[in-house]
Amino acid sequence: MLRGIHVPLVTPFTPEGEVAADAVGKLARQVLDDGAAGLVALGTTGEAAALDQEERALVIETCARACAERGALLTVGMSASDTRTTARALRALPEGAGAALVTVPSFLRPGERGVEAHFTALAEETPVPLVIYHIPYRTGQQVGAATLRRLAAHPMVAGVKYATGGLDQDALDLLGDPPPGFEVLCGDDLYVSPMLALGAAGGILASAHLRTREFADLADAWHAGDVPRARALGHRLAALSAALFAEPNPTVLKGVLHARGLIPTPDVRLPLLPASPASVAAAL
Repeated sequence: MLRGIHVPLVTPFTPEGEVAADAVGKLARQVLDDGAAGLVALGTTGEAAALDQEERALVIETCARACAERGALLTVGMSASDTRTTARALRALPEGAGAALVTVPSFLRPGERGVEAHFTALAEETPVPLVIYHIPYRTGQQVGAATLRRLAAHPMVAGVKYATGGLDQDALDLLGDPPPGFEVLCGDDLYVSPMLALGAAGGILASAHLRTREFADLADAWHAGDVPRARALGHRLAALSAALFAEPNPTVLKGVLHARGLIPTPDVRLPLLPASPASVAAAL
């Protein structure tokens, strides 16, 4: 279900500051046609926290249409610090969503027992499979391999987006002996090649807005055991990812997409600021 490269789509804005729905649809179809296995709507890259309810619904609807046309998976991102609010959002997911990417509760730091209870409760109520988003440098909460293994036993927990800022012992533990039916996806663009080499099913990668076909080929090459090709692709794409994350995501990415004529403006919403011309030029 989660195998391959999934693109967490940016939310383009018009010069007037509105969501550019036409650009969302065009970009969605382009990355799917270029080899992406699916889309993630309303992820961090999509500036979900800066969108109002109507804008979020518009983004989901537009992405769902593109995924339905291409037979691709749409995953919808959601984030809340309490279980009740998250469960309510899951139950309200519109038709077309095939999975939900749910962050570990942030700021509260409920401990691993609390995280396990949170996702267990959500798994009992969700209408779609859950992908746990483990990103401790944003949430402030570590989740170890043992906890993820216990959660993986629930049939409605499909996998984890693993983004700890590097390759740690828990990643090696999970990838060395993955739970049945539970997929590990790389969430740190810079480390997708080594994680694929160790057995990751794929990745959710902002960088894959660009050179989508090469990122898809990278995953295919590692899965096929074509080490020379995979290694060369991995090194080349890591340089791109490093350039795109030189400033807060998705500022550089939006600057590049705009420079290539793919979105109408490079604009982001406060508190983000547009990337510097130098950072955008380095990533072109």
